[in-house]
Amino acid sequence: MPRPKKCRRVCRLPLITEFVPKADGRTDGGLVVMTVDEYETIRLIDGEGFSQEDCGLYMDIARTTVQMIYDGARKKIARALVDGAVLRIEGGTYQLCERAGTPGGCQGCRGRRYAARRGWMERN
Repeated sequence: MPRPKKCRRVCRLPLITEFVPKADGRTDGGLVVMTVDEYETIRLIDGEGFSQEDCGLYMDIARTTVQMIYDGARKKIARALVDGAVLRIEGGTYQLCERAGTPGGCQGCRGRRYAARRGWMERN
């Protein structure tokens, strides 16, 4: 029996969950489904500038798992761009932070972000 997947910690769900290419109303490239945890790795690494190690600390998973998720996400984005496929973000094995979407925000995410950044500063 395979080992069960560990839930990946996600701070917030994407505001936009589907991207459709605009090319004379045609979408011949098919459909690419990106999971929420793949979206979170792209957001943290490319959007926030985290290293893969810091992203792993933030999401509470191993760096090697982050690398695997990130590589898969990049391939899906490339397929959507090159082939003109519809990109949809849904599903995956993740745990949404308890305070995500509240006015005060997610305090746990702020603490993990600080710890990840502090680890980055200590290494550099």
